[in-house]
Amino acid sequence: MSGDIVGAWDVSLSDGLYRIEFEHGSTTGKRVIYINGKEVLRRDWMFKLVGKETFPVGCTDAKATITIEAITGFSYEYTLEINGKSLQTFLDNRSKISKTWVMKLDGADYRIVLEKDTMDVWCNGQKLETMGEFTENGSETHFALGDHECYIKATTSGRKRNGIVHSLLVDGIRIEEAIE
Repeated sequence: MSGDIVGAWDVSLSDGLYRIEFEHGSTTGKRVIYINGKEVLRRDWMFKLVGKETFPVGCTDAKATITIEAITGFSYEYTLEINGKSLQTFLDNRSKISKTWVMKLDGADYRIVLEKDTMDVWCNGQKLETMGEFTENGSETHFALGDHECYIKATTSGRKRNGIVHSLLVDGIRIEEAIE
């Protein structure tokens, strides 16, 4: 990576956290996109200095678009959209449709994400095999991490505004939700 990085964004997806960096040479027209430090797109000698670059992010191939707009003279503004939404709107929506827990287990780091709309469970970028079961108080989604029994418990909060509360239990111990 050279010194022409003009934009950097952190994006949280079900399969992981991604750092997107954009390099723009306003004299050469060069455009380079890095995801987690790895170059994923390069265009050299672009004569049009403004425009859009679209590329996939993550194993779910979320559609990311960086928009380059001229502000004044040779000043540019760079914005990132994910799946057609501004980054902030996308992240706000993600926080409504997913829950994330981060923990250390047997010396290894784990990032577990529940997609509430599909009930898919992801761990460190891999979609897990799960088994759902209805209980007296709601439902439980069971899965294993090595020799550890885990489940995500979904119960009603008793308040219409709060809806359903999701809790992760590993070997019967409740894990605090992460703030991303």
